[in-house]
Amino acid sequence: MAEYLSELCEVGVADGDNTCELYSYIAEVQEGVDVFFLIFSAALVFFMQAGFAMLCAGSVRQKNVKNIMLKNLLDACGGALGFWTVGYAFAYGGSTTDKKTFIGNEAFFLRDFSSGGDYVGWFFQFAFAATAATIVAGTVAERCKMAAYLCYSVFLTGFVYPVVVHAIWASDGFLTAFNDDPMRGVGVVDFAGSGVVHMTGGATALIAAIILGPRKGRFYDEDGNPLETPAEFPAHSVALQILGTFILWFGWYGFNPGSALVIGNSASAAVAALCAVTTTVAAAAGCVTAMFTDSMLEAMKTGEVTYDLTMAMNGALGGLVAITAGCSVVTPWAAVIIGMIGGWVYIGFSKFLISMKIDDAVDAIPVHFANGAWGVIAVGLFAEGDRMELAYSNSTHLGWFYSWGNGSGDANLLLCQICSILFIIGWVGVLMTPFFMTLKAVGLFRVDPLEEDVGLDISHHRGAAYDLQGAKKEDVEELMEVRASRHGKVDVPSEVADAAQDAEA
Repeated sequence: MAEYLSELCEVGVADGDNTCELYSYIAEVQEGVDVFFLIFSAALVFFMQAGFAMLCAGSVRQKNVKNIMLKNLLDACGGALGFWTVGYAFAYGGSTTDKKTFIGNEAFFLRDFSSGGDYVGWFFQFAFAATAATIVAGTVAERCKMAAYLCYSVFLTGFVYPVVVHAIWASDGFLTAFNDDPMRGVGVVDFAGSGVVHMTGGATALIAAIILGPRKGRFYDEDGNPLETPAEFPAHSVALQILGTFILWFGWYGFNPGSALVIGNSASAAVAALCAVTTTVAAAAGCVTAMFTDSMLEAMKTGEVTYDLTMAMNGALGGLVAITAGCSVVTPWAAVIIGMIGGWVYIGFSKFLISMKIDDAVDAIPVHFANGAWGVIAVGLFAEGDRMELAYSNSTHLGWFYSWGNGSGDANLLLCQICSILFIIGWVGVLMTPFFMTLKAVGLFRVDPLEEDVGLDISHHRGAAYDLQGAKKEDVEELMEVRASRHGKVDVPSEVADAAQDAEA
């Protein structure tokens, strides 16, 4: 309707009546709806920080809960400042569709921003940047210094991540699908960031884990000899883990549907709705595939069948990461397949890391790096023509399976997707490897071994996260004496006696 009224006003047909005034009013309302949609979506994405915090806190040992929670908070703070000062400018500053550049160069400190669209665009993109940064928190948990973590968070969100964003999402990026002359006629299709966000954060986490080294006792004994079987460090709160997983899943409905960016027209609404459906079924498929596959592997090995909650949670998250790139361009049945394979990718890469003695405290690398890469590749296989046209206004090059079905074998989209994976790995590796090695060389990366044994909560944050001290024995005895004086002889309940003994011990 708005487009029709706009055409009437432009050709002068509507002069002299209220049509143009009506069009202006509708356009303002539509702009307001679009801004609100993006604010709401960005808020959901930012709420994922709470999900990461709960998941990480539940996954670490009790003695390191404060530390991992503070790191998640600092991710948001460091990400906001880094992305406000220079990050957004490097990502989107000066973007046009008629040229290609490596990095943005305008809008530092958000100068010259004035409209609601400008500000909400920054807010939405900041939420994504903070997500990329917080992926590393869980991987390096229980042994990374706070100063190193804050330095990394600002560097990633201020420079490393924005260059990846510019290359793939900005209209003048050299890999983007939004340029007048995209790479190989199609460019990279990464709708909500399997590669841009999750692979970037996951690759950083992988490099950090390798350089930082495993937690004490994970793969080696006190003398440095390899353990025959890697030690398991059980999560201290399964309840926090599952709460974090559900919060992340909920936030993904801002991550994927919100990447439609606008909602005030039928095409964008259709894209957002499809994203909600594909996101849901991919997560469900990843969850059940990872859990039951792990159960079958265990049955084949031991003859017993159990069901691992960690596999179910991370399988769901792996499915969510995998569908993020193609949520707007694949059919629901393809999303189920992508989620299923995502569950297998998670299991395989998790076991590979253990075989290489790379310690990931929360399995963030298999979830985000491995499934981020799979999600990007999946677009090159499953992208469907009508949905490509709706989301990208370009259906010239489809997923490879559809191309084969049409008898062409066109692999241009798949090639672009592979190029984006190689670029992300190369860019992150070239920058973050010397960055983390420098931190290690100057003694700013890893905590002291004794501090690691005691726990970072006590050694770095003024005490344990939980007050588990029971009642004093003398106070319990006094209470019983008072009651006895009032009511005669009183037997001490066994629970009270046990609590008193525990407090004394």
